Amino acid sequence: MNGATPPHSIGELSARTGVPVRTIRFYSDTGLLPPTDRTPAGYRRYGEAALGRLHLISVLRELDVGLATIRRVLDGDLSVAEVAAAHAEATALQIRALRLRHSLLRLVARRGSGPEETVLMHRIARLTSDERRRLIADFVAALDAGTPQARTTAAALRTALPELPDEPSDARLAAWVELAELVADDDFRTRMAHAGLPPADEDVLPGAAPEAVAELVPYVRQAVAEARAAGIDPEGDEAVPVVDAVVARFAAVLGRPDDAGLREWMARRFEAGHDPLVERYWRLVWTVNDWQVIPGHLPFQPWMVRALRRSGPVSSSRR
Repeated sequence: MNGATPPHSIGELSARTGVPVRTIRFYSDTGLLPPTDRTPAGYRRYGEAALGRLHLISVLRELDVGLATIRRVLDGDLSVAEVAAAHAEATALQIRALRLRHSLLRLVARRGSGPEETVLMHRIARLTSDERRRLIADFVAALDAGTPQARTTAAALRTALPELPDEPSDARLAAWVELAELVADDDFRTRMAHAGLPPADEDVLPGAAPEAVAELVPYVRQAVAEARAAGIDPEGDEAVPVVDAVVARFAAVLGRPDDAGLREWMARRFEAGHDPLVERYWRLVWTVNDWQVIPGHLPFQPWMVRALRRSGPVSSSRR
């Protein structure tokens, strides 16, 4: 500039960049934007380099980069690329946190949660990955310290541990919150220790001869699996022939008439061999892990009980 006074005043910098005068003065006072020179009257003046420096400061501040980090960039201790990489990672974490917050708010709204439940759900949803794993690990370890049956259940649980991703869908987050509430319940822990796995065939039909059990239970399991795969509602008309076939097989093998008494006996036996809360646990694990539900792996008893109670003693198709 050959000794000429730098061209820009604070007001001109503000007009060219859109940065308020007060903010520019603050940057100047803190040393981020030192004046190139001063007029004889003491007013600060800035050259073209200061204009570029202010543009960079403004962009970094808009990207939420702290003043200390900006100073290091301006001093040459950090490159803009290094700062961008670090803040991209930090921004990704913020985005995940916002998505989690969004999903949690929608879950609270859907469930109509009160203050205490909302606080609990918030705490559960914000657990870190390590804390979530420890919660489930403690639940499984408690079973492992119990009876032989409970230890068998614990071994099965370890083959399908729930893993919530960093950015879960609303459904997966809702399933995780319910799952965490479930494993913390003492009554559920007791039920899981006694009925964590599908019952053995002889438990489904207590009192029946082993050869009858060996023939009937696989048959009804297969029939229900096929009905589920076909999308048949157990309380709809399409379920009637499925039930009729199953009851007819039971009647023939057990030597009993196909009547209301047999159907009610079957329904009671199937109810006794199934714990809906345990089934709920496994369904929640599938949802958290985003696994496909395979009809053949679901307990058959609930579908069959509903179908038996809906179908009546003998359907019109069998009269």
